[in-house]
Amino acid sequence: MNRKNFIKKSIIAGLAGTVIPGPLQANTGSKENSTYDKLLDQVGFNHMPNHKEIKTMNTVLHKANTRGSANHGWLEVNHSFSFANYHNPERMNFGVIRVLNDDRIAPSKGFPTHPHDNMEIISIPLEGALKHKDSMGNGAIVQYGDVQVMSAGTGIKHSEFNANADKHVSLLQIWLFPNKKNVEPRYDQISIKEISKLNEFSQVLSPNADDQGVWIHQDAWFHIGDFDTDFCTNYQINKSGNGVYAFVIEGTAEIAGQALEKRDGFGIWNVDDFEIKADKNSRILLMEVPMQIG
Repeated sequence: MNRKNFIKKSIIAGLAGTVIPGPLQANTGSKENSTYDKLLDQVGFNHMPNHKEIKTMNTVLHKANTRGSANHGWLEVNHSFSFANYHNPERMNFGVIRVLNDDRIAPSKGFPTHPHDNMEIISIPLEGALKHKDSMGNGAIVQYGDVQVMSAGTGIKHSEFNANADKHVSLLQIWLFPNKKNVEPRYDQISIKEISKLNEFSQVLSPNADDQGVWIHQDAWFHIGDFDTDFCTNYQINKSGNGVYAFVIEGTAEIAGQALEKRDGFGIWNVDDFEIKADKNSRILLMEVPMQIG
């Protein structure tokens, strides 16, 4: 096998899961092809970054330049949490958030068909368009201004390719452990352009099918805000015991007194609310999630 094929196969294998070590292992039967179980108990390998996370009693700061990163030519990726060939025992998850990948895919390139099960998978394009196909019969173009969700449940297979032949596509892909296992797989996709309002946070995901945005099998709420002027608000936790992981997509901000720059991640928990100051020309994703898995 040549090096190019080896790299591609390694990345695809990583999509099936890099995982949390022993203390969080779950006994759920056969683990040969289970994304859920691999993400819980397979030990990763390769390198660890030189920088450790900055943690207090109820916050954690992940600076952009401390993420795991790789450049495979057709794929440039930064991992906020351990994934594929990047493993750092200090950076395994934030509550039920197991994966936060910041991907940049070359024109016409992408991930061939691969399986998942029992994960809630959210894709948010930041630039360009992504071509999606899956074993449920869905075929779609997901582009900037859209949010896509898949409940892998009992098992799905899908592929993801850059839909354009002349420019890159950039996206965030986020994987959450579900609150229900072995559900019927499902797919949903919305344009958030109609529900988003400039200079405020708009809900784009929740646990409730009747709420604004998409829904998933988890007590999670996502909000996205785009700001062309300085903005200040107070975020209220939706469910007691949840925490919030904020990711600064563009610009700068201050959350609970912590200054943040582009692509920084910041988690906060054991609070009922906290202050957010978004600076001019910034874009911020807030991910409120349970802090306990299972």
